Amino acid sequence: MTELSAPNDTAAAYDAVASLYAELFSDVLADLPMERALLAAFAELVQAHGAGPVADIGCGPGHVTAHMQALGPTTFGIDLSSAMIALARQAHPELRFDEGTMTALEIADGVLGGVLALYSVIHLHPRQLPAVFAEFWRVLAPGGHLLLGFFAGDDPQPREFDHKVALAYRWSPDSLADLLRQAGFVEVGRLLREPREGERFQQAHLLVRKPQEL
Repeated sequence: MTELSAPNDTAAAYDAVASLYAELFSDVLADLPMERALLAAFAELVQAHGAGPVADIGCGPGHVTAHMQALGPTTFGIDLSSAMIALARQAHPELRFDEGTMTALEIADGVLGGVLALYSVIHLHPRQLPAVFAEFWRVLAPGGHLLLGFFAGDDPQPREFDHKVALAYRWSPDSLADLLRQAGFVEVGRLLREPREGERFQQAHLLVRKPQEL
């Protein structure tokens, strides 16, 4: 997979498995108390600042978008896969879902209170991440928060692995945190969870903030 073909390849791969993915993962948060707690904290931080809505980037079938909306913040979803967006709209017709790419978000500068990117940057080539983090920075209001979820690894360099849908990368939390700092973000906290039964890798989340005063 080349860097230029990756978005189209990833979209096609997720289009092909969209229905199965929704069947397997739409209720996954019910069994993830640590992730639910982190999402609740994220929602509280967004609402305390009052800076705008949350974009769930890489929203898939919309289950996390709906969960975040239920926690309080106005939330909408964006995904590269047209099939995923169709399923999300069907499952949650009251919410907004748009087809789009995180490399060029059709969102105005500084209007979001939060960005969720849960396991959505894992398919990007590592060289693409600085530009994507700059895009997240652009759309966030000062004081806005970004919550990033990914598969963790011990190696300081990102490593490819055989994700079941499309080529993906595991990251050291410290290495990804360094990239976010270089983009201007300030780390608020992180979660590193050991794999559950059926999971191969540690699950990691980084919570960062765009400084209020720039």
